[in-house]
Amino acid sequence: MPKIIVEVMPKSDLLDPQGKAVAGALGRLGHSTITDVRIGKRFELTVEGEVTEQILADVATLADEIFSNQVIEDVTSIRVEEAQA
Repeated sequence: MPKIIVEVMPKSDLLDPQGKAVAGALGRLGHSTITDVRIGKRFELTVEGEVTEQILADVATLADEIFSNQVIEDVTSIRVEEAQA
C-alpha cells in the first residue's frame, strides 16, 4: 500500500528552541561544522488503493488544518512513497 508523507517545519523566521538545543549539543560534542538544526514533524499516512489527485488534495487540507499550526509552522512537503516489495 502506498504512503503519503507530510513534512511540517517551523517557519524559517521563528526561533526553533529544540533545534538550537540540538545544535548546541552537537557543537559541544565536536561537530563544529554543523551550525544550525531545525526540528520538524513527519506524518506517514497509509492509503488503501491508488493515490488520486482528490486524495492528495484532501491530505493537503488535513496538513494545513490539523497536522500543522499555520501561525508557527509551514507544510514543506507532501509526497507519495510507493510500497516496497
